[in-house]
Amino acid sequence: MSRIGKLPITLPSNTQVTIGDNNIITVKGPKGELTTAVDRDIIVKQNEDSIVVERPTEQKRHKAMHGLYRSLINNMVVGVNEGFKERLELVGVGYKASVQGNILELALGYSHNIYMSMPNEVTATAVTEKGKNPIITLESNDKQLIGQVAAKIRSLRKVEPYKGKGIRFVGEVIRRKAGKTASK
Repeated sequence: MSRIGKLPITLPSNTQVTIGDNNIITVKGPKGELTTAVDRDIIVKQNEDSIVVERPTEQKRHKAMHGLYRSLINNMVVGVNEGFKERLELVGVGYKASVQGNILELALGYSHNIYMSMPNEVTATAVTEKGKNPIITLESNDKQLIGQVAAKIRSLRKVEPYKGKGIRFVGEVIRRKAGKTASK
C-alpha cells in the first residue's frame, strides 16, 4: 500500500469538492477554484468530510499514480484554502526588481531589462530595502503553476558557485567553490 496514497484528505468546512464525469475533480474554496483530471483507473471517493483515493490493482503503474493523484488533490484543497507562497532573492550588485500590474521587470546585469508577464492566477510583489537584497514574492492557489513561474524567473540568472550571484529561493544554501589560488 502506498504510504501517501492511503491517507485520507480532510476537507475544511468551507471547501466543496465535485467529482464529475471522466474523473474530473473540481475543488472550490475561499481562494478560488481548481480543476484536475484523474486517470480513469484511479478511484476517488468522497465521504462527508474527507476524500479517499484508491487503486484497483497492485500493478506498478497503479501504485505510481496512487500517491501522485492523492498529492495533487491534497495540493488543490490546501491551495483553495490557504494558498501557496514562493520567495525569491536577487543576489548581485545592481540587481533590481519591480512590479507594475502583472508585469515583473528585472534588472539582472544584462544589457537590457527583462519584462516578464505573470499569469492571472499568480500575484507578484517586489520589495527592495536599503542594504538588503531585493525579494520577489509570488502568491497563488495553484502549487504547480507557482513553482513553474518561480523556476522560470530563477532560470533567467542561475546562481553561480564562485561568488553566489544570481536568483535563489530565500533560505536556499548554495555550495560555494574556491576560486583560483595565486601562484608564487
